Amino acid sequence: MEGEDQAMTDAPNGIDESHVVPVTGRDTGDTSANNGMHVDTDDSDECDEDGLMRTMRRRGLLPTGCCYDDRMKLHANADFGPSPHHPEDPRRIEEIMEIFRKGGLVYTGYDSNLNEILQDNPTKYMWRIPARPATKQEICTVHTPRHYDWVQNLSEMSTRDLRVLSHSLDQGRASLYVGGMSYEAALLAAGGAVETCKNVAAGKVKNAFAIIRPPGHHAEYDTPMGFCLFNNVPIAAKVCQNEYPDTCRKILILDWDVHHGNGVQNMFYEDPNILYISLHVYANGDFYPGKPDNPMIPDGDIDKVGEGPGRGKNVNIAWPSQGMGDGEYLAAFQKIVMPIAHEFNPDMVIISAGFDAADGDELGGCFVTPPCYAHMTHMLMSLAGGKVAVCLEGGYNLKAISHSALAVGRTLMGEPPPKMEIPPINKEAAKLLVKVQASQAPYWECMRPGIIDVRELGDKTSRLHDVIRGYQRQLLSEKYSMIPLFIQREVLYKSFENQVLITPGLQAKRKIMFIIHDPPELKVMPDLVDNTVDPHNGFIMDGVLSYIDWAHKNDFGILDVNIPHYITHTEDLDAHTPRADEKTLQRQIQELVCYIWDNYLQLYDVDDLFLVGVGNAYLGVKVLLTNRDCKGRIAGVVNFVTGNLRPVKSETDTELSSWYKQNSLVYVTNDHACWGDADLAKKVVKKRFGGVQRSPQVGLNRMMEAHAKEVYQFIDGRVEQGNSGNTTEEEK
Repeated sequence: MEGEDQAMTDAPNGIDESHVVPVTGRDTGDTSANNGMHVDTDDSDECDEDGLMRTMRRRGLLPTGCCYDDRMKLHANADFGPSPHHPEDPRRIEEIMEIFRKGGLVYTGYDSNLNEILQDNPTKYMWRIPARPATKQEICTVHTPRHYDWVQNLSEMSTRDLRVLSHSLDQGRASLYVGGMSYEAALLAAGGAVETCKNVAAGKVKNAFAIIRPPGHHAEYDTPMGFCLFNNVPIAAKVCQNEYPDTCRKILILDWDVHHGNGVQNMFYEDPNILYISLHVYANGDFYPGKPDNPMIPDGDIDKVGEGPGRGKNVNIAWPSQGMGDGEYLAAFQKIVMPIAHEFNPDMVIISAGFDAADGDELGGCFVTPPCYAHMTHMLMSLAGGKVAVCLEGGYNLKAISHSALAVGRTLMGEPPPKMEIPPINKEAAKLLVKVQASQAPYWECMRPGIIDVRELGDKTSRLHDVIRGYQRQLLSEKYSMIPLFIQREVLYKSFENQVLITPGLQAKRKIMFIIHDPPELKVMPDLVDNTVDPHNGFIMDGVLSYIDWAHKNDFGILDVNIPHYITHTEDLDAHTPRADEKTLQRQIQELVCYIWDNYLQLYDVDDLFLVGVGNAYLGVKVLLTNRDCKGRIAGVVNFVTGNLRPVKSETDTELSSWYKQNSLVYVTNDHACWGDADLAKKVVKKRFGGVQRSPQVGLNRMMEAHAKEVYQFIDGRVEQGNSGNTTEEEK
């Protein structure tokens, strides 16, 4: 080592090794006998302007920094020694450093012409930022002195006492182990984060990656939690704000760890100069860290936006479940993270880089790939003049964490993110992003386009759905004298008032068309500049009207049932309400169509009764056929399907599926998922799905228009045949 150390002192431009040197993959934490190179933490002007660093600044060739220290591996579970069988394994940082070495990001000591390389390409390697123990004063910028003393006391405890303490802490939300060197490792992790962020803030490196442990973002100001002792990133952020008040006043902390950083949120919940954005699995509070025992402490839900001067400076993108991947994370960045971040305009960005949302991490259960981490890093590098500090948090699959970190490291060093295909976004995740936008709209201009505050609209406001149905009622009344059917059940009446319209004297008609349909489709073209919507640029597409017109001209009685996507209540204040889920929709439709059958249609002496189902509302056809013995009274069924294909079968009526196959036309949109899978396509033509036909058209209204003549011929043919058209395979 002695000869090797001597060789390393011949740094380019006569610069002493103690000032500026690239990082090595074999760091021991001893900077005096290290064949790596580092950026000195001395803030003096002499060092800032010295030699190579001055030249690199002038040429715009600042390197990427890297902080690593083997001694952080000494934090280990007292039960198992230095290599604990625990997710927060000391090898986490070792594996990242090893893949950095293999990937050529750090100097390995094998280049004999290092001086020439640094002269020609000073950013070829990461440059070392030494870790050092954080001071008590630094830690207590966000933690209480009592908490510091509690962690310090760990170094004085016996192995037996540490084992007992670990068992007691590894319960519930605490989820923590401690060892004899945990205090020392925690000091180095916090100090490493501080030095990494300071070097970025001071402009000594363009950006940096702190490979540190134990992680920090769960640690509260007064208690350890979730594998975390000290909260590294908040400590570093406060130190930078204190030491660089003019150039590092506003800081964005972006936390992509799969778990919510409760500690970071609570430390800065009222701070207007720290913007904390967290992407995490929330699952209604069932995913760690869940909901705190004290209801006064905010959790990770989307409505936790900060308090007082910090309102709007806390953004939780709280996924409804595990299983999120590249599509969801990139959509979150494009729709929420980057617009808010640009509007905030930070002086520095700190990434709390947990890699437990990575594909392969069983604890996280998500599917974010290394290319996605690279793209997210690249987007964040467009902020704050590129001053980005990455601090390791969670991530427990050694392969996943190392490959994800490598992608981030390469991006920091200037490699463009790799080309990637973005998968479709999960529907529930898309809804969640809309809700996040609405929750942040009061605080950010970029979140306001398209967001409506219902309370500000006044009492004379009507939801467009109700206006459209009122228009339809008026139109059908004027043109065909149709009237509302009174539903003599309080709940049904309030839910479906004006939603069921009938031809007067329906009971005397020999032919009846019973139409169960979705609301009309809306198409609106907003102004591309200010996002305003003018009535003349909005359109209603209602393919049902042409069928009603044909039925009226052919002397059919008409029973028109509109199934709303959501039943409006006068007390509703949400501008955006998701459609009813499948379970709710089925319950409402079943109660309604069975009520209509029991109290009206079953009692009529009708020769030809046809059912027409349109859109999701065609579920009403299924529930009527499977809940009432009515097939002998029905001449034919026509359905138009864009969503779920619904089988019609009965355990008590074995002929129902065969009857449905022979007496129905089921048009399925050309882009339906079933046509993309050969096995599914074979299944849907079976008898229980009816007379399925693939339409060449896409969308309900286009299908209804394209197949109108076929439907009319189908109905006319069965009317002429009378009951002979109502057959099964067995009867044929």
